[in-house]
Formats: sequence, C-alpha cells, structure tokens
Amino acid sequence: MKKRQLILEDGTVFIGKAFGGETEKSGEVVFNTGMTGYQEILSDPSYCSQIVTLTYPLIGNYGINRDDFETINPSIHGLIVKEVCDYPSNFRSDLSLGEYLKERDIPGLSGIDTRKLTRILRQHGTLRGRLCSMDADVNEVVKQLKDTAYTGQVKQVSTGHAYPSPGRGYRVALIDYGMKHGILRELNLRNCDVVVVPYNTSAAEILRLNPDGIMLSNGPGDPKDVPEAIETVRELIGKVPLFGICLGHQLFALASGADTEKLKFGHRGSNHPVKNLVTGRVDITAQNHGYTVEPSSIANTKLEVTHVALNDGTIEGLRHKEAPAFTVQYHPEASPGPEDANHLFDQFLSMIENCKKEGEALCQNV
Repeated sequence: MKKRQLILEDGTVFIGKAFGGETEKSGEVVFNTGMTGYQEILSDPSYCSQIVTLTYPLIGNYGINRDDFETINPSIHGLIVKEVCDYPSNFRSDLSLGEYLKERDIPGLSGIDTRKLTRILRQHGTLRGRLCSMDADVNEVVKQLKDTAYTGQVKQVSTGHAYPSPGRGYRVALIDYGMKHGILRELNLRNCDVVVVPYNTSAAEILRLNPDGIMLSNGPGDPKDVPEAIETVRELIGKVPLFGICLGHQLFALASGADTEKLKFGHRGSNHPVKNLVTGRVDITAQNHGYTVEPSSIANTKLEVTHVALNDGTIEGLRHKEAPAFTVQYHPEASPGPEDANHLFDQFLSMIENCKKEGEALCQNV
C-alpha cells in the first residue's frame, strides 16, 4: 500500500499508509475521542480546514450510509486513524470509509501511533499539519505551515442564500454559521417552520421574516473572525427569543460584551460531562469546539453562567438576565453522541410559547 506522511509545524513526522483521496491537504490537526460517529464527524462543517485524528483504534467497521451525514459537502481536510476497516459489515452500509474519502478527494492516513499524536496535541496544543507524499521536503512544509493562517471558514460553509424547511408550528430563523443537519432535524421534529439564512444576514432582514424564535447554529473557526455576525446577534438580543449552540454560543457571548479565548487543544468527542448549575444535573454531551468564553469577562455583562464542563471547569452554558436568550457550548442534537441534552430544544420552544402568552413585557424581562 502507498505510504503518506503527516508533517506537523513543530517538525514531527508520522509515516503511515495512504487511503482515500490523493490530494495533499494542510489544516489544524485536532483529535476526537468518540468511539463511533466518524461519518457525522467527516461531514460536520465545524471541522472545516481541520485534519481530524480519531483516538478510537478501529474506524470504518460499519461503513458509510446515506442517512448519517451532517452536511452534503464535507469541508474536513483530512482523517487520521490507527486502523481503517476496508470491509465494513452493517445492513445500512453503502460503501467503505476509504471509498467515500476517495470519492470526495479527502486524504486519509492509517497505521500510525494515534496515541502518540494525541499526546503531542494535548501537551503542545493544536498544531498545523500537512498530509503529503513521501517526497515532500519536511523543512519546506514546516515553513509553509508556520506561515499559514486559517480564516474565513464560516463563509466557506454557510449557505449562500436563504431557504425554507416548512412546518406548521413556530417560525424559527436559523442562522447558518456552518449548521449541522441535526439541528434542523430537531426543529423539524417539533414541527417548526424553519427559515435557514446565511451567516451575514442583517438583523433587519431576519426580523422581516417575522420569526417567533432565532437559532444561532454551530460553525468552524474563531468567532471573532465574523464581526458582522456579532453585530447582528447584538441587534437581535431582546427582540425575539434566542437559542445558540457552539459557535452560536460564543457569538452570543461576544455580542453581550463578554470575551472568548482559544483552548489549548479543544473539546471534541461524545463523552464530555457538563453540569447544570441550576438543577445540579450532569449530562454527557457531544462537543466540538476550539474556543471558549473567557470566565472573567462575564462579570460586567448581563449574562450568567448556567453550565460548566466537569473536566476543566470551562463555561458550557449562558443565560441573559433580562432578555429571553440562552446558549450552550455543547451539541444537544448530538449526531454523533448521547441525547441527554435534547430537551433544550423543548426549552427553547417553551420560551417562545411563554413570550407569546405573556407578551412583550415578559420577553424583555426573562
């Protein structure tokens, strides 16, 4: 089998077996601790411009099917595994992982020590890397990696135009910063009349849709790279009930006067415990983010922390003290992962219903 190398910006080189696409790709090298869900990971727009290392040793054993995609066009830059299964066994399987990556021209690397790579990323933090051929010059690649910055990911993955996903319930304007289809699915299951709009849609345009609620989706990259989105969210707070997830949570914090910072190696996986500070309940959650809300920046805002990560104490949920708005850093729609936090979609609809019943006064004093 053909060999391929991963070159990291610190000069570390891993040599393994090439599978999938032939294209050479660079990106931020991150790791995900989920045991399953590789299809959803591959198609999650939040992984735009990233090369994902899966820590579970055997990947691909149940193949790729038509139903579990989180977007139509994947934007991941590469996949690294310890061992790839070439002959999957599952009644839903349509093709193997390698075949799918080849179709989409996404490079894969197998046969390396993924535990060692994960330890490097945990010790030194997220590193840029490149999946390339064996004749690539390591020193030249390292120089290129150090000179590369990854920006503009939200623009790459957001929809280019508004479109409806009709229902007969509450109308929800879903701002697409890199939306997973799982979020749209959960709103559709609750009969919401959803209108998906691009990331740079103005507050005035959104309000012209006369929405009952606004959803801020997940997405890739640094939230500070999309200042127009921050301004839009700032103008929407207090006007309509609002629920944000992942990048949407970070944009909401910035719009409310708080700050964000980059985590050393991020949270990515399906097994992260989060505590609700109000109820004391602990949910096992699915997460995928490299940035977090800076705790001390909350003090001079109208925000209060509602959830924290039990692994490292980082902020996982916020609520506005005066406006009908709350957000979480994790993924209540899961896909992949546990569905412990799925009830947050019902909480969102209850907030909309309460505002409808009690009128504008409640919406401005929740």
